Amino acid sequence: MSEYVTIDDIKAAASVLHGVVVHTPLLPFQGDELGNLVYFKPECLQKTGSFKIRGAYNKVNSLSVEQRQRGVITYSSGNHAQGVACAAHLLGCPAIVVMPAKTAQVKIDGTRSWGAEVVFVGDSSEERRLKAEQLAAEYSYAIVPPFDDPYIIAGQGTIGLEVCADLAEFDAIVVPIGGGGLISGIATAVKSLRPDVRVIGVEPEGAADAYHSRQAGHIVEWAKVETIADGLRTQRIGDWNWRQMQKYVDDIVTVSEDEIRAAMRLLARRAHLVAEPSGSVATAAIMGGKAGLRGKRVIAVISGGNADPAFLAEVIVG
Repeated sequence: MSEYVTIDDIKAAASVLHGVVVHTPLLPFQGDELGNLVYFKPECLQKTGSFKIRGAYNKVNSLSVEQRQRGVITYSSGNHAQGVACAAHLLGCPAIVVMPAKTAQVKIDGTRSWGAEVVFVGDSSEERRLKAEQLAAEYSYAIVPPFDDPYIIAGQGTIGLEVCADLAEFDAIVVPIGGGGLISGIATAVKSLRPDVRVIGVEPEGAADAYHSRQAGHIVEWAKVETIADGLRTQRIGDWNWRQMQKYVDDIVTVSEDEIRAAMRLLARRAHLVAEPSGSVATAAIMGGKAGLRGKRVIAVISGGNADPAFLAEVIVG
């Protein structure tokens, strides 16, 4: 691949993923809480409960037979872990996943259900990465990065292809940001096919490294992140992702913890969708008017639904 992931790379990924992933629907929702005609793109209904299977499968599929036979390893707070575990299972190779010690049990169980071995380390994304690199060097595993990789970006970008195929006209798409794999892929696809559509990224206030990177004009790394949105607790944007985002993303906004809870509650009570905190931030931004899109036709990407059951119940009762 060149310095940038292209629409052709994303179309190639779509061919790889055909028959493997779910082409999730666009679900229209109109209510006073949002002030927009919003279409939910519910990747919470995706295989493994999140969008991550798209990039994970595309990456594992790109490896040689010899690499797959030796096994793959990744580092993840949960959803990418399940995506890699599922992809490895489908492609017939061993998988090892390095997870934070405080991972939600539902994500641990989901990862193990696909036959992956789980290794626990501390809570930071840097600790996970270093442990995975150590084990990869020791046992010759192939690393499947969570976001900073062209095959991962291209796989996630297939969401943008589906959206453009399913809806003739829309004004904006709002996307969660963790490490940047999802938004960089979606932005590339959407801007390539619909240049006038605005692409808005959303982060929690307690993990706003991408927001501050955009303000600074270069990648800013946070020493510590703190948010209920565990899938967005990355400390820095990936290099590949940063390049794509600079080229294609129009704006980045942040949401509070209370706004994330309110969005989870709305999605569960009114839209009948189970969304984890990370998957709710796009909806939270629209509810709070953060994206500046009142009266527009907007797509909100619900990136995942692997919420801890006890926490979900607490939020819904609210």
